[in-house]
Amino acid sequence: MSSYLVIVESPAKAKTIKKYLGKNFKVLASMGHLRDLPKSQMGVDIQHNFEPKYITIRGKGELLSQLKKEAKSSDKVYLATDPDREGEAISWHLAKVLEIDENQKCRIVFNEITKSAVQNAIKAPREIDENLVNAQQARRILDRIVGYKLSPLLWRKVRKGLSAGRVQSVATRLICDREEEIEAFVSQEYWTIGATLVSEQSAETFEARFHGSKEGKIELGNQQDVDRVISQLKNAQYTVTQVKKGERKRAPAPPFITSTLQQEASRKLGFTAKRTMMAAQQLYEGVDIKGQGTIGLITYMRTDSTRISNEAQDAARQFIEKKFGKEYVPQSPKQYKSKKGAQDAHEAIRPTDVFLEPAQLKDSLKPDQYKLYKLIWERFLASQMKSAVFDTLNVDIEAKDYIFKASGSNIRFPGFMVLYVEGKDEESEDQEDTIPELIEGQKVKLKKLDPKQHFTQPPPRYTEATLIRVLEEKGIGRPSTYAPIITTIIERGYVEREKKQLKPTELGKIITDIMKEYFKDIVDVEFTANMEQQLDEIEEGHKNWVDILKQFYNPFENTLKHAEDEIGHVEIRDEVTDEKCEKCGRNMVIKHGRYGKFLACPGFPECRNAKPILEEAGVNCPLCRGKIYVKKTRKGRKYYGCENNPQCEFMTWDEPLKEACPRCGGILIKNSSKKSRKIHCFNKDCGYERSLK
Repeated sequence: MSSYLVIVESPAKAKTIKKYLGKNFKVLASMGHLRDLPKSQMGVDIQHNFEPKYITIRGKGELLSQLKKEAKSSDKVYLATDPDREGEAISWHLAKVLEIDENQKCRIVFNEITKSAVQNAIKAPREIDENLVNAQQARRILDRIVGYKLSPLLWRKVRKGLSAGRVQSVATRLICDREEEIEAFVSQEYWTIGATLVSEQSAETFEARFHGSKEGKIELGNQQDVDRVISQLKNAQYTVTQVKKGERKRAPAPPFITSTLQQEASRKLGFTAKRTMMAAQQLYEGVDIKGQGTIGLITYMRTDSTRISNEAQDAARQFIEKKFGKEYVPQSPKQYKSKKGAQDAHEAIRPTDVFLEPAQLKDSLKPDQYKLYKLIWERFLASQMKSAVFDTLNVDIEAKDYIFKASGSNIRFPGFMVLYVEGKDEESEDQEDTIPELIEGQKVKLKKLDPKQHFTQPPPRYTEATLIRVLEEKGIGRPSTYAPIITTIIERGYVEREKKQLKPTELGKIITDIMKEYFKDIVDVEFTANMEQQLDEIEEGHKNWVDILKQFYNPFENTLKHAEDEIGHVEIRDEVTDEKCEKCGRNMVIKHGRYGKFLACPGFPECRNAKPILEEAGVNCPLCRGKIYVKKTRKGRKYYGCENNPQCEFMTWDEPLKEACPRCGGILIKNSSKKSRKIHCFNKDCGYERSLK
């Protein structure tokens, strides 16, 4: 009997695939890359056409020996790594170390890990795609050159241990540029006038907003403008002069691609991009479902295409008709256009079987897996449903020579909205209200005028969701790189999270200023986007990867020499605090490390005292009266603990409030989980609690 070896990246993927193959197939995992460039040196021979020097990754020797042994005893080896550039590169490395003939059809790919997809792939192996491999090699070598040439310069000029990445530097620049916009922003005053009106026929109240006069819109820049308008509106009659009824349709959002999945998971679930991709990888590779074994639940999660297979669309239409009714099924399947420049190598991210509802799988999935699967399932299904239909009403109301406007809408047919509505990064101020039935010429009664002062706001800092959106729009990076980009700039201390916002550190600003002055191309958005396009052209076989590297390297080398001569030593001053070092009495300073800010003694190395920065909750411990601090677990989850821990055992996941309990005077705790939103007394004997609105 013939024996076959299939090699994938992970044990979870191996377990899922094994289920769909016969007894004569053995499935093993390479545990990711087996070979890479060495860490201790550049590993690229620039003088000889950028020849990379690959070595076996430390700790992979025993695994490599096992794979060689199994490959030698097998009649055929199939390389089933992920269907993207990096997966192709891993297969290429495997083929090299296992001495598989370059012309042998050993590569199999599938967009989803299902029985039909895996078995069809086995029937149609292909040769390793060298264009894909070369595109990945070019990216890897580009990043290695920038990192290993620029980082030593930063060590000498700024501080030891710094590093600069090609795409990460552009992302850091975007965040720094936004911070400069915020700091330079000059707020402008403006006013609005709201009118609460009553329909005399129905006695219903509704809201209208001051627009201007018959000649057009009037801007209200200060209180004097407002007072002048209000004074002229005294004893005015309010008459409906125009009523426009209409219909508006709202189409569903397309199924997820990598960037939109990361954005929506950030908005709706509070997930970081890294956390999203970790859960998505697990869902793709396979999860053990009670009674069904290991199943791959979603299609491949690194994609920039919104394309959906005919089979998946047919299944979705069947499910929608069964679950929601025929009226929710569009006349023809909905098609979505992928953005310009999308590679379209894979389908959109969707469930492999739409009939596997999230509720059925909840007991088999970890919390993150369940939340993300539910999001993907709902988004995909909604994308194949009919549009929502609204009845709209726009009304003009005249008072003396001024015009007020009111608008509203009512859902006539909810369509996809019965299941899912896409989240927003910024809430719109133009919320539409419901308006009573009104007719032209009808008088309405003024209940009150409500003038409000406003000030224009600076652009908001980027969140992970909005940064990913901008990176995608500008063509920076590709689906597989968004999460690593953000993780890297935070770990390097160039950017920090402040609540959900991304804020540059002082170090990030200094490095960005150096890069903008001396390495304009490296941090230039258009240059970086153009480089991504050239990598795509290598993948498509239109350009030679060595030529692209030469075009980049020669100008870069000249720039590097110029920067070495021109940049003087840059001093980064640590922020001094009022906290005294317990060991030597110096004022401690704030340092930035891999896991964020911490306090350190400026007397290093004579004094090596260091400790975490603790945020006070503003209340005293109910057990020992010590201070309560905001702390974090290793996984980043926030909790509240006493300064006298471990002697004092006070600890809570819920936020202690400064407000005292009205019943016993103890501390109140705010519980704002999805299941329970309430404020209650920490003292269980007291029993005081109230609901959160």
